[in-house]
Amino acid sequence: MQAEGSAHEPAAHKEPSASSGKPGRGGEKRDSPPPLPKESGAGKRVVYSLGQDRIWLVDGSGDKGLETFPVRPGNVHPSVGEHKVTGLRNATVGSDGVPVVRVVYFSGSGGASAAFSSARDGASPAPAAGKKTGAIRLRSDASQSLWRFAKLGTSVVVVR
Repeated sequence: MQAEGSAHEPAAHKEPSASSGKPGRGGEKRDSPPPLPKESGAGKRVVYSLGQDRIWLVDGSGDKGLETFPVRPGNVHPSVGEHKVTGLRNATVGSDGVPVVRVVYFSGSGGASAAFSSARDGASPAPAAGKKTGAIRLRSDASQSLWRFAKLGTSVVVVR
């Protein structure tokens, strides 16, 4: 999908790493995940922090984050505030030419769409030069969790 709006230069990103706070393989405890941002809404929702490049899946019962995952944003960011999931697509090709799966669209900035997705091959390249994209990429396991969690109309709260 092609996003509209003002483009921001992408910051250097490390490959996302898991930090769900759950035991890892072999039973070792992973680092505790970052806490859910304050003033990130209420009820069942996806919280997306622009500053932390991270999402939280929150079920709304006591506002505890169920899971949290790092993301790799595109170069056009959704506006801060509450949005709704507007579409779901099993597979497509992103505006950057990357085949993606488990696409969760939500309203973005200036009427443009933003979407969470996972590259089919698991790669997480930086946004292509000269292309505006609202794609927010997740690792495959993270996109599977988001795909099960987010339904049409689910709130997506974008915070700084």
